[in-house]
Amino acid sequence: MPATTQPLTTIQNFGVGGMAPSYIARMATRNPLPDPPARTPPVIRITELPLPLDYPPAALREAIVQRLAIAEDELLDFTLFKRSYDARKKNTGIVFVCIVDVSVRDEPAVLQRLAGDRHVGPAPDTAYHTVAQAPAHLKERPIIVGFGPCGLFAALLLAQMGFKPIVLERGRDVRRRTRDTWALWRKNTLIPESNVQFGEGGAGLFSDGKLYSQIKDPKFYGRKVMHEFVRAGAPPEILYVSKPHIGTFRLTGVVAAMREEIIALGGEVRFESKVTDMLIEQGQVAGVALESGETLHSRHVVLALGHSSRDTLRMLERRGVFLEAKPFAIGFRIEHPQSLIDAARLGRFAGHPELGAADYKLVHHARNGRAVYSFCMCPGGTVVAATSEPGRVVTNGMSQYSRNERNANAGIVVGINPEKDFPGGTLAGVALQEALESAAYVAGGSNYCAPAQLVGDFLRGVPSTQLGDVLPSYKPGVLLGDLSQSLPAYAIEAIREALPVFGKQIRGFDGADAVLTGVESRTSSPVRITRDAESLQSLNVRGLYPCGEGAGYAGGILSAGVDGIKVAEAVARGLC
Repeated sequence: MPATTQPLTTIQNFGVGGMAPSYIARMATRNPLPDPPARTPPVIRITELPLPLDYPPAALREAIVQRLAIAEDELLDFTLFKRSYDARKKNTGIVFVCIVDVSVRDEPAVLQRLAGDRHVGPAPDTAYHTVAQAPAHLKERPIIVGFGPCGLFAALLLAQMGFKPIVLERGRDVRRRTRDTWALWRKNTLIPESNVQFGEGGAGLFSDGKLYSQIKDPKFYGRKVMHEFVRAGAPPEILYVSKPHIGTFRLTGVVAAMREEIIALGGEVRFESKVTDMLIEQGQVAGVALESGETLHSRHVVLALGHSSRDTLRMLERRGVFLEAKPFAIGFRIEHPQSLIDAARLGRFAGHPELGAADYKLVHHARNGRAVYSFCMCPGGTVVAATSEPGRVVTNGMSQYSRNERNANAGIVVGINPEKDFPGGTLAGVALQEALESAAYVAGGSNYCAPAQLVGDFLRGVPSTQLGDVLPSYKPGVLLGDLSQSLPAYAIEAIREALPVFGKQIRGFDGADAVLTGVESRTSSPVRITRDAESLQSLNVRGLYPCGEGAGYAGGILSAGVDGIKVAEAVARGLC
């Protein structure tokens, strides 16, 4: 029988690491999470349960009792499943909106009495149920190429099912990788195999650590991702806040703890182990060859590449693995004072400790047919150097858990597609990215500084010569000038049209002193390593399981982790 992993529900089981005791105590009283031994599995879910912004500790329990119209002693247990806030009336009152799973006496009677209430119904089963267990004597061990979020969860799930995976990561562990990344930011020194893109934790490690997605998730795999992060030391509130995030400094410890669990369960994690060739025999994967000259054999290989593994994509194309070009986006990073965003989004409640730094999501359909939208918005964060290749400049955004830096930043990007914008082969999108990044390197001074321009100057079409009130956060630094040559003309035209429109939605967004930094080119993979929808294997190579961002099947930490779980299950079924 498959094993079952029950959901965690108490702060005691969450492994909160170095969190302050006062914070833990506040969370325990404000959002009660009952102790598993005394817990009755909840069978009723209440949605859209409102609470005031400064609700007292007992208010959630009282609201549940009132909503279900039951006596106080009839409520046996409850879990706060999700909490968001409604800021549509930001100048009169912001309220929390909760989803709560509860257990009560005589639950069938309560459900029957409230059968006509669309906000009360049976609670779904959000526990994770494993699909297989490894046989006592494994005939082979699966290989996982890449140790970003997708590879991490594929390895963890396979290890938890007893399959003892071998993980191959071209970069270094989080501790050494962090040091290497700071070398670029502080000393203009790039280490091509250990940077923002490559190494333990993948590209998501040096980001906002966002853990939300709009993917369809009927089996609640995202919940499994969250529980595993919390077990490894992530803050427990990521289980219920509407837009959870961890932040880079906390995420490094979480990833390292998960790696140790994989090893403790019999898995193997090899750093600085770059895969340079794929062994394929009569349409069946047979293993991989490493840069060191070593060959590893397996008929089950998980390909969890990041979106920047361009050399690996070229190797796969040479080997005849089915690839196809896919749409992605290009643009700039934009920075504003976080206080400006807070005031626009939260009104008089800006700065409230329960709300934190405000975010935004913007989109505009330009007259030239292009969609311009905000991407990877980082409240209270910094713009970071994200290149992985010498002679190129790439920007990205990052926030720490506190989100208390001076500026807010986001990508302002333009969607592009292969048929219209980069025809000429499967890897034409990769070539376009490389050309834009190389030009940005030159425009920034050929020393990994980035080209930048004030929004007011960008809109007027004149080069910038000095900064205004907004100080750019990009390290190693920026070189002011004219960004109009940094992207194709259609992208510049669309962004110039979009910024004033965004300024009407967020007052000051198109302010003259806001800063644009280029280029944002690695929003997602320009290639899809296409797989069969049922088996999740490559269309023309059996036993090869493409997954995650680099394969074109995810777009962030959460969706990549979910895809890793799906592929781990597919591999487990194939090995049993």
